[in-house]
Amino acid sequence: MTKLHEYETVVSWTGNRGTGTSGYREYGREHEVTAEGPAAIAGSSDPAFRGDPARWNPEQLLVAALAQCHMLSYLALCARHGVVVTGYVDRAHGTMAQQGDGGHFTSVVLRPVVRVASAAMVEKATALHHDAHASCFIASSVNFPVTHEPTVTADDAAGSPEVD
Repeated sequence: MTKLHEYETVVSWTGNRGTGTSGYREYGREHEVTAEGPAAIAGSSDPAFRGDPARWNPEQLLVAALAQCHMLSYLALCARHGVVVTGYVDRAHGTMAQQGDGGHFTSVVLRPVVRVASAAMVEKATALHHDAHASCFIASSVNFPVTHEPTVTADDAAGSPEVD
């Protein structure tokens, strides 16, 4: 049986500088993304498209959504399989190809650096990234490859890299 989940957001343009979209350079790309409950996200376009670099752009949000989905799926799987994660940081990277006025993402690479409680958990923790990828709703919804390059170390191993 299929269970449907629905999500509603509101995107409100706040970049009218007094003359609306009277010219390509005449309006701001600023906007807010809201939903019932969470704080607003201050958004804009990518700086390459006249956006505000101090605000989130849709491309960053897509990469972040993929990284978040993978992490949440991964943490749940670790908890179910007795792998104790004590640290997790992912510095994800997305690539978009622009062609004229359009474009598309060509790939996203997730690079989670994970710390687990003991060296005995490292092998299982590494393997669970595959399962997390398979269960990530966002990754299974996009039409470009999402790959992962995990690093897993143990708290009880000497010289483990720091996880911020």
